[in-house]
Amino acid sequence: MTDLRTATGAAVRVACRRGELTRPTPGLAPGYVQANLVVLPKDWAFDFLLFCQRNPKPCPLLDVTEPGDPEPLSVAPGADLRTDLPAYRLWRNGELVEEPVDITRYWRDDLVAFLIGCSFTFETALLDAGVPVRHIEENVNVPMYRTNVPCRPAGRFAGPMVVSMRPLTPAQAVRATQVCSRLPRAHGAPVHFGDPLAIGISAIERPDFGDPVTIRPGEVPVFWACGVTPQAVLMEAKPPFAITHKPGHMFLTDWKDSDLEE
Repeated sequence: MTDLRTATGAAVRVACRRGELTRPTPGLAPGYVQANLVVLPKDWAFDFLLFCQRNPKPCPLLDVTEPGDPEPLSVAPGADLRTDLPAYRLWRNGELVEEPVDITRYWRDDLVAFLIGCSFTFETALLDAGVPVRHIEENVNVPMYRTNVPCRPAGRFAGPMVVSMRPLTPAQAVRATQVCSRLPRAHGAPVHFGDPLAIGISAIERPDFGDPVTIRPGEVPVFWACGVTPQAVLMEAKPPFAITHKPGHMFLTDWKDSDLEE
């Protein structure tokens, strides 16, 4: 198999489609935009589109498909959202019921897919700027946490923001803010740093999604809005059927990081 740490987004998708890649995607295809996935029935799609528009920090939209069409024409023509992610989550009435690696058998003609910007996208820029990314160093998934920060409601959707965390020194946090501010469609600048309790996180060593990472002396936790937010919101809205990516197991697009810079 191709070394996916230096591959293209298309090569990562091929590996997923062949069943060769079922692990998280941080550090893969550096320089290519990664995306979160949310799939909903058409009669729920407008409410979710409005939710994304009202909450651009955790839910920056990259692409939306036509009902029943699994091809994301804007970000990866020829790709298939039913097979081209490492792992998915299947939801019924807000309950997680399965984590398949292929969703072809669940696909329906009324399903609309949303691709949302991901913080993995800015990690190449952080590394290029000399800012460490601990979960890549430790070869684990990024830690993610539910917060007490409410998103702006839209229709049937409401719930808390989810954040991802990277431990940094104060000087590195300043540099990270400068770097990430150029990429608002990959969540942009951090939303909080320092005391986790201030945003409702009581146990930094026990993330709600992903894996814990080492926080070294002199470092503080730095938090970014996260594209797993829709999964926390789905638990509250309880649509009868939904599909998402498994946290950390992203869709690799054909867009380059520079395409998102502002």
